[in-house]
Amino acid sequence: MATGTEPELNSGGVRTPTRAAIAAPHLRTDRWWLAPATTAAGLLAFIVYSTWRAFANTDYYAAPYVSPFYSPCLAENCEPMRAGPNWEIFGGWWGLSPALLILIFPLGFRLTCYYYRKAYYRGFWASPPACAVAEPHKKYTGETRFPLVLQNIHRYFFYAAILVAGILTYDTVLAFRDEHYEWGHMGLGTLVFLVNIVLIWAYTLSCHSCRHIVGGQLKHFSKHPVRYRMWQWVGKLNARHMLLAWASLVSVALADFYVYLVASGAFDDPRLF
Repeated sequence: MATGTEPELNSGGVRTPTRAAIAAPHLRTDRWWLAPATTAAGLLAFIVYSTWRAFANTDYYAAPYVSPFYSPCLAENCEPMRAGPNWEIFGGWWGLSPALLILIFPLGFRLTCYYYRKAYYRGFWASPPACAVAEPHKKYTGETRFPLVLQNIHRYFFYAAILVAGILTYDTVLAFRDEHYEWGHMGLGTLVFLVNIVLIWAYTLSCHSCRHIVGGQLKHFSKHPVRYRMWQWVGKLNARHMLLAWASLVSVALADFYVYLVASGAFDDPRLF
């Protein structure tokens, strides 16, 4: 622009001489802030709840249910769970909550997830807060510097998430027992666990990394019909990745909260048969 009336915008970022000289922060008139604010509130609520439950180190097992936050239990200070996921890998020296040993893997998978990056970038860092709304930062380096460069290990967290989902599937199978470990029973908690594991698997398999692993680096789909069909199936899940991310986040918190209610004696698990 060479009209001689351009405002002086020298703050950097989108306010550089090479960008359009618009004095207004943005020209949107809709409630663009509502989506990032809701996202931030939802994620913050989960962070607060999961932090409390992770450090509580109590009321996470009520036969036959074990909280997904504490499975598998990798220290000796775990409550004994008959035929449950008791893997005393860390021995007796670990004195903190055993949940802190396992939560790093599912949380690492979600923190580096493509959708969650968008969610917390916009909700917490305002980078940018919405489309056509300038971010307040003077300089943008993307995910090329620490700590955001660590987002590139998402694929490796995907492998860990597959393992965790497999363990939670085992816990769901164990939920078909009663409090005396007899098989052939089903309670309300069993349904809670079933819904949770379905959503966990759906979210995990809808991951962008999973889609690339299944169908990436193929020059001719016609020569790989099985992988092509799998790629199509994962692609359909991937289209609902945001919905599955939120649904599984809520379901895993509800599964933990259900176990907490039963283990603390606040609620008796209704038996369906």
